[in-house]
Amino acid sequence: MLTRKIPSTGEELPVIGLGTWQTFDVGSADKDRRPLEEVLRELVALGGRLVDSSPMYGRSEEVVGAVAAKAGVHEQLFLATKVWTSGRQKGIEQMESSFRKLRAQRLDLMQVHNLVDVDTHLATLRDWKAAGRVRYIGITHYTADAHAEVEAVMRREAFDFLQINYSVVEPEAERRILPLAQEKGFQLQRFDDEATELQALIAGQVDLGGTGLLVNQRLNKSDPGKDYQVKIVLRPLHFGIGMRRGEIDKLQWLNTFVYTIKNNGELEAISRKWRGLPLENLPVF
Repeated sequence: MLTRKIPSTGEELPVIGLGTWQTFDVGSADKDRRPLEEVLRELVALGGRLVDSSPMYGRSEEVVGAVAAKAGVHEQLFLATKVWTSGRQKGIEQMESSFRKLRAQRLDLMQVHNLVDVDTHLATLRDWKAAGRVRYIGITHYTADAHAEVEAVMRREAFDFLQINYSVVEPEAERRILPLAQEKGFQLQRFDDEATELQALIAGQVDLGGTGLLVNQRLNKSDPGKDYQVKIVLRPLHFGIGMRRGEIDKLQWLNTFVYTIKNNGELEAISRKWRGLPLENLPVF
């Protein structure tokens, strides 16, 4: 796998990393976690190291720590996570929790997520870096609307990594953020998006990608010359219907409706017609 040097140290880091939003937010059952062990082993076998998480991602930090240890690859990973809260003490408590969940004595990278209380947490992280608790520090944001604020932080603060949204469908970072990152010597991480990933898959730039089963079917339909196959199912993803709090009568009607069409086979027929797949077990009914 290709590598690039981290500007602040010259350390080589693989250009492809692994995100954990949703995909690692699973329960403790072996059937949920065993596929993730395979993912981490394959990542390391192919030369990958970086695994990125956040307290914002549900149970992902805890699962990464447990699965990496069980897969026997924990020491080979470059573990990155974030702090996502306000206040110095709350930030410290959240980061200490991340250490425990990831089963790490020292973290490779800790970043301030979406610039939440960024000056407070960067001050803490500079102290932690000096003490050897974290190796690198940085900031993140995922929307172009925040680029002006990101730029302001880049100009006044010193850190190692910048994680930002950048792709063919979101090229705004090219205007000011990327040139400034090069000027200041920040290592760039990119938030991926499905459109860019699928474009790379179709163009043959990558051999595999993570997406939904429906997208896989549509790819095969739109590009019949290629046989896109499902290799690993990480987890089923269920969609729900939102209700306002307190609307008990509507909630009861909706629950009864879903229960009825599930039991009479209508929901199964809808799933097969529009998804081309049998109906999975629903999380409630």
